[in-house]
Amino acid sequence: MSFRKDYFEYTEAIDYTNPDYSNGLDFTEKSEKQINALFSEVLESGMHGLCFSLYEDGQKPGDIISEQQVRRRMQIIAPHIKWIRSFSCTEGNEFIPKIAKEFGIKTLVGAWLGNDDEVNQKEIAGLIALANQGFVDIAAVGNEVMYRKDLSEDELLDFIAKVKLEIPSTIPVGYVDAYYEFTIKPRITEACDVILTNCYPYWEGSEIDYSLAHMKSMYYQAMEAGKGKKVIITETGWPSHGESFKESHPSEVNAMKYFINSQLWSKESNIDVFYFSSFDESWKIGPEGEVGAHWGIWDKNEQLKF
Repeated sequence: MSFRKDYFEYTEAIDYTNPDYSNGLDFTEKSEKQINALFSEVLESGMHGLCFSLYEDGQKPGDIISEQQVRRRMQIIAPHIKWIRSFSCTEGNEFIPKIAKEFGIKTLVGAWLGNDDEVNQKEIAGLIALANQGFVDIAAVGNEVMYRKDLSEDELLDFIAKVKLEIPSTIPVGYVDAYYEFTIKPRITEACDVILTNCYPYWEGSEIDYSLAHMKSMYYQAMEAGKGKKVIITETGWPSHGESFKESHPSEVNAMKYFINSQLWSKESNIDVFYFSSFDESWKIGPEGEVGAHWGIWDKNEQLKF
């Protein structure tokens, strides 16, 4: 049996045939001040992981980001996390896992894949190099490529196989996508050592009071598809400002409620969650509308929002 399978074998797996769909804390009787105090308490107690927000106001993907900028932002979030997730291995993103290791933070490092093969080859080469240099604890080959339909299944599987072949077998390899993709793409699920799933109740129009139960249902579906493989929630969060989506309403209070409930569930159930995101990023107004720029725990000026 390979190390990868040994390492991620579930001996005490959650029984997804009898799942818990409780909704977390009831905030009905709590004032905004009390919710804010609880948010601070939960944040200060530490969290499993964060998705690293690379871009300052006025920057966007394609810009080359300095090591100094990455280091400054890492210093802000380092006291609160055990793991960091990065999305790319080029244009300054390669500094994220290197600097994280200086702070004793473990790394989930992603290669960003799209429909440009030249870029894809650079990303894969970067991920392999970082892994072989000891900066990668979990390797993620692509992020929502199936959802965006940027690659075929066979193309993605070839990239996963290449990474597995060229990095140490002690490093688990997975692919990041929405939870349901692992049900409808069984070949990809089988190729992954670990299931890396994005779970967003907000983008499915969930009311905030039922959002934790909704997120749990996503997690359980990914677990069932994984058939015993470890499932990590690679993204989940709630925006503090912007447009509503169906019954999902952005606000600072709702963002705090979701953070509190998701983090308490992560700790109580021993489930690895990477919260999205560390800092607000203004460039996301383009692809997602105003709401896209308000997912951070810290604002675009690197100040704690709540």
